[in-house]
Amino acid sequence: MFYFVCRRGTFRLVAFFHGLFSAQYLRPKTSSFLRKIGYYPLTNAMELDHQICSRARLARDARFDGKFFIGVLTTRIYCRPICRARTSKECNVRYFPSAAAAAEAGFRPCLRCRPECSPGTNAWVGTRNTVSRALQLISERGLEDGGVEALSERLGIGSRHLRRLFLRHLGATPSAVAQTGRLHFAKKLIDETNLPMMQVALSSGFGCVRRFNEAIRSVYHRTPTQIRALTPRTPGQLQNRYLFHLHYRPPYNWKRVLQFLAARLTPGVESVDSNGYSRCFSVNGVAGDFSVSHEPEKNALGVRVHFGDPHSLFFIIERIRAMFDLNADWEVIAKTLRSDPALARLGDIEEGLRVPGCWSTFEVTVRAILEQHVSLERVAALTSQLVKAFGQPFSATKKLAHLFPTPESLAAANLASAGLPHAEAEAINAFARAVHAGQIKFEGISDSDAFLRQLCEIPGIERSTAQHVAMRALRDPDAFPAADPVLRSIAGARTTRELERRSEAWRPWRAYAAILLWQSASNIPAIPAHRAAQPSRLASIGDSRPMKADRESAAHLGPR
Repeated sequence: MFYFVCRRGTFRLVAFFHGLFSAQYLRPKTSSFLRKIGYYPLTNAMELDHQICSRARLARDARFDGKFFIGVLTTRIYCRPICRARTSKECNVRYFPSAAAAAEAGFRPCLRCRPECSPGTNAWVGTRNTVSRALQLISERGLEDGGVEALSERLGIGSRHLRRLFLRHLGATPSAVAQTGRLHFAKKLIDETNLPMMQVALSSGFGCVRRFNEAIRSVYHRTPTQIRALTPRTPGQLQNRYLFHLHYRPPYNWKRVLQFLAARLTPGVESVDSNGYSRCFSVNGVAGDFSVSHEPEKNALGVRVHFGDPHSLFFIIERIRAMFDLNADWEVIAKTLRSDPALARLGDIEEGLRVPGCWSTFEVTVRAILEQHVSLERVAALTSQLVKAFGQPFSATKKLAHLFPTPESLAAANLASAGLPHAEAEAINAFARAVHAGQIKFEGISDSDAFLRQLCEIPGIERSTAQHVAMRALRDPDAFPAADPVLRSIAGARTTRELERRSEAWRPWRAYAAILLWQSASNIPAIPAHRAAQPSRLASIGDSRPMKADRESAAHLGPR
């Protein structure tokens, strides 16, 4: 049976035949209407087929949460693979590579499994392509600065080609992806906060309440107030304090993430204890703090934010999600790393490892400069003195007493007065001046290679330091500081070139391999003096032994 429907101002022919419904008739608008881009079967880039999706759906496997979405033809609702609703017949479901693709095909989100809570889709992570860079820019600011045209211009391609790439990899246009992201975050604010609807509309990027109400009503078939009435309220939620649950795809090695952050925290700005991680920050001149704890029974992190401007909540939550690497898919990463026998043994021990990110690119770069030739214990003492001397006071708790200094405050500061070594002080001054003058910008980075080259042009910043920044700040899964002497020593490589050659087999997940090797250092017992010339336990990655200079450097610096 065929009939015409009017949707978003265009007429579309819909084939609606039981068991033979094909998504090729419900495709979003493209630059060429005759181009046949369907949602089913999934694209090759997703590395998923109908059989895999079906098995994951029937098993409600949490490892596939966020990798694809299920559209139910009888109800016109799309769900997560873990949805606890009654299992539909296979002939009544269709699979979509993204929530935006399901929404464009005319399905509305499930109110039970809440697709807005699923981990970010990870199909494109690990490839340095246009789509991954565009998604990162959209997650930072949406399409607020000029829409798709401005986004494509920043990426150096045409807007029509960008739309084609999005349709090929995600099944939806950039505008649809951004709109779905806004709707999902608005739904999250409705369910998990007590913010007035006007604040929810502005915080989720709708601009006005009327557009917000229309969008919610058209997608969920309910008003925002009706949706909030369906969700149990959190009693006693104070003003400017918010509780969010950010879900991940298991397994998640929370213990190792905390250990990594604890070894590299800035005293007075960050804190790690048995309850989790906390820090203070500033966004648009407004100071606040947040704390993160693990809730394994929900496969989620509990995030408590104390901040006075709700308009910045989207930015804050996305930054925390990236900081704790919640979109990673360990099963896919481990498949590549296990091709190396030595990494395979470590991967089984360190299952669910993540690459911990950072809150501030400027802050992590300053720390990385200090870590070049100073031990981690000494770096903690130096950053504490730096924060006390040049940071703005903050009075959240005793452990969170200062905001990290701004580039303006460090550009012309006498860092030697805070006890910093002369060479590192000069490098930090030069870096802060470049940031303050606008020569180096951290927002909207579309070309990470160009950014790293610009970073290495500053006197005193080494190549391994730039790669460390790429790992933690730019979220590049293939960044690899091969010149790091500790990494060479652990891997048993004599030279940087040898380690780079060996790491080719770990692409595109070399950042995870580096974290795996660094973390393994804490499991290796100290080498007795009379056996110091023997290869390390991890030297089986290659045939060579750690050089003496590298062992001495490793003993001095410790795992990075």
